Amino acid sequence: MLNMMTTASTERKPGFFGRLFGKREHSLGAVYAAVVAEARRPYWYADYGVPDTVDGRFDMVSLVLSLVLLRLEREGRDLEAVLLTERFIDDMDGQIRELGFGDLVVGKQVGEMMAVVGGRLGAHRAGLDLETLSRTLWRGHVPGNADAALARITALRGRIDSAAIDGLLGGHLG
Repeated sequence: MLNMMTTASTERKPGFFGRLFGKREHSLGAVYAAVVAEARRPYWYADYGVPDTVDGRFDMVSLVLSLVLLRLEREGRDLEAVLLTERFIDDMDGQIRELGFGDLVVGKQVGEMMAVVGGRLGAHRAGLDLETLSRTLWRGHVPGNADAALARITALRGRIDSAAIDGLLGGHLG
């Protein structure tokens, strides 16, 4: 997962839905790359207390991904949400393998990650607040400037929610 933040390859082989529906899956490489790029921005770690660790980076990607998935959900873009989720799964699978985990462990690890993302989707669907972010982003270690971090995350959600859907799918988070 450490390299997850340094490479968001748009050249991965298409997964099941990508093979089923053709080129569409590749078009989501731009939005996934934008999710990872946003999660990599140094200010999340330097200014807003996200731990610059494998877990912290996973938490940040999960946050940005969940905001995009919630927008797709509200737009009724279920296929794109599934394909974007599959892109995330493919990336996590590759990252876990790069960390040296074998085939027997990878499926379990990815399954656990997806459970975490599912929980984050539910929490963020209910709203963004300091209590939720304390659990999902800072793992109980709330930074002193948590209010500023919440404002920045709320602004990110606003940009994602107001972006033209075609632009969002093309990798412009707003």
